[in-house]
Amino acid sequence: MKNYQITQWCSHFIREQIEPGDLCIDATAGNGHDTLLLCRLVGENGRVLAFDIQPEALNQTCSRLTEAGVADRAELILDSHSHMASYAADNSVSCIVFNLGYLPSGDHTIATRAETTLEALGDALRLLKKGGMISLCIYSGGDSGFDEREAILPYLKTLDPKYFLVIMSEYYNRPNHPPIPVLILKL
Repeated sequence: MKNYQITQWCSHFIREQIEPGDLCIDATAGNGHDTLLLCRLVGENGRVLAFDIQPEALNQTCSRLTEAGVADRAELILDSHSHMASYAADNSVSCIVFNLGYLPSGDHTIATRAETTLEALGDALRLLKKGGMISLCIYSGGDSGFDEREAILPYLKTLDPKYFLVIMSEYYNRPNHPPIPVLILKL
């Protein structure tokens, strides 16, 4: 087995989830790695909505998609992930990806926050179609603190198991508050 980073671990499940023609959302575009993966997986007839609150992040994402020749499959949206319900219909999205925290190599004071992420997760659960999946990478400690993690984990426990399956994993033997990968499946 490979020495997986959290994004590689989540990407494994994302690849299994998405089919050509799907609608997907990258809730936190960042440097565009997940947006690129989603664009490749949805194919020519699919669509990806990618959100970020930083123009710098969307510029990097745009460059990455253009280099790969898939920019026409994505709509890059300068807006908070907490507003994603304004851009997609309920029960229409196959996969929604969240990488919480701050933009790598960016300003660490600009980061996702518990309040907006909880709002975005609530919307994401409605936007997912039956059989859809949320991939959630929760980073905490250091610059990003623990508030977001401490708000999200109890929230996930409240999701009705008749409608959602929440699978949380952890890097059990890694020090310094390793990231927490979570998958949420809509049943």
